[in-house]
Amino acid sequence: MEKINYTLIPSPAVCSTLIEVELSGDHVSEVSFTHGCDGNAKAINALVKGMKASEVIERLSGVECKDKGTSCADQLALCLRKAIENRERWKNVAG
Repeated sequence: MEKINYTLIPSPAVCSTLIEVELSGDHVSEVSFTHGCDGNAKAINALVKGMKASEVIERLSGVECKDKGTSCADQLALCLRKAIENRERWKNVAG
């Protein structure tokens, strides 16, 4: 199964300063947040691990923290979206 790793520097509006994801095929195998709310970051990882990336994107896109217009969860959805786009781009270049 194809594994890819992707790193995103999220919006400065959120507390996390780095989001890293690992995809195994179409499924999320690992998520880690640098800084931010430790408990929430661990909870998000536990909840999304094993889920299809597309489902995580659908569920977390648009989730806001306070009046920031985004959140760590929303930024994770963005990270996954970019990881999938890059994977497709590389497939098109290689194929």
